Amino acid sequence: MSVSRRTLLKSTLAAAVGTATGAGAYGVGYERHHITVTEATLPVAGLPAGLDGLRIALLTDIHHSQTVPPEDVTAAVNTALGLTPDLIVLGGDYVTWGDRAYVEPVADLLAPLRAPHGVFAVLGNHDDDRDMPAALSARGISVLRDARTHLDIGGHGLDLVGLRFWTRRPQDIARVVRGAAGTVLMLAHDPRRLVEAAALSVPAVLSGHTHGGQVVLPGLGAIAARKFPVAQGLGSMNGTSLFVSRGVGTVYVPIRINCPPEVALVTLRVPRTTAAGA
Repeated sequence: MSVSRRTLLKSTLAAAVGTATGAGAYGVGYERHHITVTEATLPVAGLPAGLDGLRIALLTDIHHSQTVPPEDVTAAVNTALGLTPDLIVLGGDYVTWGDRAYVEPVADLLAPLRAPHGVFAVLGNHDDDRDMPAALSARGISVLRDARTHLDIGGHGLDLVGLRFWTRRPQDIARVVRGAAGTVLMLAHDPRRLVEAAALSVPAVLSGHTHGGQVVLPGLGAIAARKFPVAQGLGSMNGTSLFVSRGVGTVYVPIRINCPPEVALVTLRVPRTTAAGA
């Protein structure tokens, strides 16, 4: 997250609270703790019919800290488990600013997550490169740090490509994708990796990082997230589909307005045009 985005987010949040005290109180006291479920259908080019309908729970931007209590994380975990997904993806930013005091606690809170085809995680810009992945791995969560793993689901291959937030050079991303033997699903904390994914003909990407803007103002939208191709929900570029989650926690200021935290249930689908021609 750049300094300019940080400053913009702070000023936007301050303005929102200053000009709408009632909305601000609601956003601090209720909305930021109210975990919702967002269901989305993600078209995936080249998806085998046997993977059509695969359901993925996406939890991202946990930000466990003094302002994101364990109860919020537990609510998100229980919500995800209640959806009975086939696969669970964790999209990064488990703590804020790599705060080691919360690394083991958040890993403990995420430990109950289980799904038939596994639980996989990538790292965000707030995560360190050693303690956080070690803590998650110790709880049975597979951490993909610029790595790829192959899943065989009903005889069909699904390759998960997991990128660290700081991996941005096209050649480095291409190296991780190279050699994939099945349908590729990229897990990238930052939705701006859509550009590289599209250039490599990766059919689909799951991301977070934006918090959906955290504060969405009537008539103005998510000002703090305007630099991203998509602030929340679905997007696409040159045949590559993208889903961006609003995430669970908050950062900088403990408030959400018109942007509740979420657990996303993303269903992979054969694109309609492909299905029609089959």
